[in-house]
Amino acid sequence: MVASPQRNVLFVILDTVRKDHLGPYGADSQPTPTLTRFAEDATVFESAVAPAPWTLPVHASLFTGLYPSQHGATQERPYLDDATTLAATLSAAGYETGCFTSNAWISPYTGLTDGFDAQRSFFEVLPSDVLSGPLARTWRTIVESDPLRGVASRLVRAGATAHDYLASGDGADSKTPAVIDRTRSFVRAAERERTASDPGWFAFVNLMDAHLPYYPPAEYRERFAPDTDPDAVCQSSKTYNAGVREVDAEEWDAIGALYDAEIAHMDAELGRLFAWLRDTGRWEETTVVVASDHGELHGEHGLYGHEFALYDELVNVPLLVKHPDLDQGRRDDLVELLDLYHTILDVLDVDPAAVWDGLARGAGEPGSESASGPSPPALVARDTTRSLLADEYRSFDDVSRPDPGQRAVHDAPDDYAFVEYARPLIERHHLEAKASEAGRSLPDDHRSGARQRAARSTDAKYVRADRIPDEGYRLDIDPAETTPVDPETDEVVAAAERALAWFETAVGGTWDDASGPTDPADVLSDVDDRTRDRLRELGYLE
Repeated sequence: MVASPQRNVLFVILDTVRKDHLGPYGADSQPTPTLTRFAEDATVFESAVAPAPWTLPVHASLFTGLYPSQHGATQERPYLDDATTLAATLSAAGYETGCFTSNAWISPYTGLTDGFDAQRSFFEVLPSDVLSGPLARTWRTIVESDPLRGVASRLVRAGATAHDYLASGDGADSKTPAVIDRTRSFVRAAERERTASDPGWFAFVNLMDAHLPYYPPAEYRERFAPDTDPDAVCQSSKTYNAGVREVDAEEWDAIGALYDAEIAHMDAELGRLFAWLRDTGRWEETTVVVASDHGELHGEHGLYGHEFALYDELVNVPLLVKHPDLDQGRRDDLVELLDLYHTILDVLDVDPAAVWDGLARGAGEPGSESASGPSPPALVARDTTRSLLADEYRSFDDVSRPDPGQRAVHDAPDDYAFVEYARPLIERHHLEAKASEAGRSLPDDHRSGARQRAARSTDAKYVRADRIPDEGYRLDIDPAETTPVDPETDEVVAAAERALAWFETAVGGTWDDASGPTDPADVLSDVDDRTRDRLRELGYLE
């Protein structure tokens, strides 16, 4: 099946939103009338799986079609490098590309905005001049240098602390209206000098309202949490996960109400964008993708936030797609979020290899910039077996150069999605600090130091970790993952374990090093004066 031509793509990530708080997925509180209406025009996917439980690696996978082990964007190496992004390819193909967000991880210093012609972060942890040009290159030099990697870790921790501070209390005003306004301005500008035969636009939007801490606008707090003071409930996942703060059922209900209020505000602003696209005649020629990068835990499994686990509340995410070649309604088959990279290329009928080969051969006027022969870094080819639009979607048997996931499921009895979680340095650091403040210490085998990988089918999941026990679950019988199942006693779980082992082999082996995060305390003695001066100018050194 050939995809119907669509001129534009709007790709929306509802950051940190879990399925069961959305109307299309049966939320009792129904805080999302926009998405509920959108679901009538879209395909609603029940088994969409994120490649990681947090922002940076998930977005890197969305933008490259690579698993986290392949693109390497983790907290130990917190930037995307040596990969050609979806935006870069679309821009090279003539599309106007824009990225608008209030998420501090989506910025030039992490490489996630590479390839966007227009980009604006409404939540910059660092000054804008730090996020581009020489200082961005300085950041990468630091991260790539073994003696300086501890400094990079310290910088990231400082950035996370600044993010928590800026997002708290009275300073936590929503940036979402500004993101929506800027997206509309981008679309108008993108179309200003374009003819009907020209390529259209690709707009990526990340909305952060549902990320901790929860300080919804007054209108939505009064509707969903009228008796809740945001400052009176636990707004720190670190204090809870460190065992410093207890939360009872009533407080969890209050936290959930604030979360719903944030989602309702986000839904309303998204409705403003959708209505504008309809009113201006752009809706029918625009493919719209709405997803979450990961979910959130509110006490389930004894955890708060999206740290230290690969449970379904975190990785089985909402996904709704509007495209004329997709049937409206619900689909239960397995989907990996990294398939969206290939789907969007398919929607716009863009072949990355052809785009970049054409530029390398000097397509265009002699002497033009394209004639200099750009050589993009690692390029993932469009693969229709990973496109939601294709009849052969996830039929991997005849793929000539299978990726790790395709290779792992080749001989498996079922289809599997794969999830990876590298060692969470930032969260571990904050957890240790919270525990220390309370006169406690974390045990060496605490799950906050564990790297984890999972294979998930629609019926089962198997999670392997390097510092905590492995976990297997029968999702068809126990969707809440309350009762671990030994693969030796259950063939469905055993099959998931085998698929995970094949995936691990394909990406270079298991994570079996049980050592904890490195301590950067002494690394500054190896930093040269020039780097010290730069870090001091940025406020990270006294």
